[in-house]
Amino acid sequence: MVKPESEKPVAVVTGGAKGIGFACAARLIASGFRVAITDISEPDLKTATASLGVERSELMPLTDDVRSFDGVHSNAKRIMDAWSRVDVLVNSAGVSQPKGLLNITEQEWDLVIAVNLKGTFNWCKAIASHMVGAAAGRIINISSVNAHTGGTPSAVSKFAYAASKAGILGLTRGLAKELAPDISVNAVCPGLIETALTLKMIGEQGKEMIARGIPLGRIGTPDDIAVIVQFLATVQPNYLTGEIIDVDGGAFIN
Repeated sequence: MVKPESEKPVAVVTGGAKGIGFACAARLIASGFRVAITDISEPDLKTATASLGVERSELMPLTDDVRSFDGVHSNAKRIMDAWSRVDVLVNSAGVSQPKGLLNITEQEWDLVIAVNLKGTFNWCKAIASHMVGAAAGRIINISSVNAHTGGTPSAVSKFAYAASKAGILGLTRGLAKELAPDISVNAVCPGLIETALTLKMIGEQGKEMIARGIPLGRIGTPDDIAVIVQFLATVQPNYLTGEIIDVDGGAFIN
């Protein structure tokens, strides 16, 4: 039996036009969610909307700069005005920064922290009040294994990115305590994921070299992360919150 529109759960996916965010949106739509995808790039949003191929009643693309507290709250209001509920928030928007301490500028540092950490805070702040009382809210923050390692020696990411993603882990744990029992808050830490950006940075030879050091023999795909997000959003055990889930093919086994 098909659920009435008003009974269908709603998910918000930031950075949902490409990469991990897009893969998460696709899996949540397949799981019966109405999904709002946000992204700073309007052209990317248009491409993603066409690729997802669902009716506009099921998908809401929103141009969004996660750094803007007021802008995020305005978009959250648009979602609530249209659908009257948010069940799942996936914070996937992020930027990388390959520069080390001696070369990075203050503006470049501020951008990484503002997008990755403040952006996650902004959306948690905007959405949590709509989940409290529903006793079923789920927040899933996309961090990185770089939060554990301090970055990589390659050109993909260094300390600023690692610091911002480590901040997300602290935010996740703190909110898991504060928002329980109404809202569960968990984080997913991807390892190296095959996207256009990473391939541009490491090349095919670099990809093969890195894959040889991963127990499962390959670098990850956006869908490898999305399937874990789908689990947390749909069939997550009710006794799970504040957890940090590494999805890295075993690359950083402790």
